[in-house]
Amino acid sequence: MYPVPEEPALGIFVQEQVESLRDKGLDVDVFFVNGRRYRRNYLTGFLRYLPQPWLKRYDLIHAHYPLTGLIARAQIRAPLVVTYHGIEVVYGWQGTLCKALARVVDRVIVTSQRVRDGLGMPAARVIPCGVNLDLFKPEPRDQARRALGLPPDKKLVLFCAGMRPEKRFDIVQAAIARLTERDPNVQLVVATEQPHTIIPRYMNACDALVLASEYEGSPTVIKEAMACNLPIVSVDVGDVREIISQTEGCYICGRTPEDIAARLALALDPPRRTDGRQAIQHLSLDAIADRLIAEYKSIIR
Repeated sequence: MYPVPEEPALGIFVQEQVESLRDKGLDVDVFFVNGRRYRRNYLTGFLRYLPQPWLKRYDLIHAHYPLTGLIARAQIRAPLVVTYHGIEVVYGWQGTLCKALARVVDRVIVTSQRVRDGLGMPAARVIPCGVNLDLFKPEPRDQARRALGLPPDKKLVLFCAGMRPEKRFDIVQAAIARLTERDPNVQLVVATEQPHTIIPRYMNACDALVLASEYEGSPTVIKEAMACNLPIVSVDVGDVREIISQTEGCYICGRTPEDIAARLALALDPPRRTDGRQAIQHLSLDAIADRLIAEYKSIIR
């Protein structure tokens, strides 16, 4: 999970975390295993990794996800931190691996309380990935629509996620179909596999974001939408309720087309912006980097 030319948004939240730590003065090397391209890359990655901790004396190694965490545990010279981001802690054999690996690392970080519950490890630290408040910020809606070529007079609902089955795009489509029966002015906008730098424009062009995922850890797209003051309609997944529940214009819904459509109707009538940006200042990249550094110092001591 790290950006590659063919998938520039893949794992962008990990890259942003790396860059925020570098901005704080840490010397960070990235060892990337592209297991999504070829599964055998985990084996070749293991072989490539073995000499790395001996070539440079690291104070600490921080791995993301269980398979790379397993590779990182091949050394014992440096303390090891592993971050679990979400579905992997409850998903088949990966869930078993997460629980086993958690017992042999120095610190486990999870992105939300729900991930910690799924892992069954009360001692795990909850530190979500941060949001880039310099990139995700409000922009005039009409200006954003002109730039993207979107209709100026429609009520636009944004779906911004991958097309993996657990994202439940099918439910979103069904909800929009029900909503347009009552209000033909509603239109769904799909922004998937888009460059990360373009997503803020989509968020500023649209009138609401919808999320219907079966499982999430701490969905970054929710925090990014909040940073753009975009109304949100989401199922109760990950830490979404904790993030949006106090912001007027954002709604928690059931994972059914009927309930999603009903909540979207509330968010769109009339279209308006929220004060979400103010509610997520504590989740900025800078603030999250400070929390990570505090954990690193504690481990090294």
